[in-house]
Amino acid sequence: MASPQVQFIHGLEGSPQGTKARLLAERFTAVTPAMDTGDFEACVALQTDTIACFRPDVLVGSSFGGAVAVALLQRGLWRGPTLLLAQAALRHGLPARLPDGVRVWIVHGLRDALIDPEESRVLARAGTPDLVRLIEVDDDHPLRATVQSGELATLVQQLFDAERGA
Repeated sequence: MASPQVQFIHGLEGSPQGTKARLLAERFTAVTPAMDTGDFEACVALQTDTIACFRPDVLVGSSFGGAVAVALLQRGLWRGPTLLLAQAALRHGLPARLPDGVRVWIVHGLRDALIDPEESRVLARAGTPDLVRLIEVDDDHPLRATVQSGELATLVQQLFDAERGA
């Protein structure tokens, strides 16, 4: 089974040393650029540059990083498979819009006390129905159980495989 190159976009409290970044680095060829989350446009620019150099197979964005990933999609800077974790795109003023023809899976914890899961439901209705998947899990905002169980890595692999038609 082929293994994807994964670019992880961390959240406000995340980092390249965070739990999700470490899990992805252990399971895949992965990169997590450190961002100054106080400057949204600089984060978009950094991730765009990283996409050009690293050439990921899958983009994963968590919370604030999910908003950055959605901005990349909406601006046409990324058109590949994307996994959004407790995404905060609407919270950061982005429209509920996903580009046509792009595979986007959205994972959101039903016990998320920071971002209402309804925001992910709204975003999920905005893309190509056969390509956008909303995955609601019994978890919190950091998706601790999803990460600890290894389900996050499984979802990344499944998304990659679905995109390749495997």
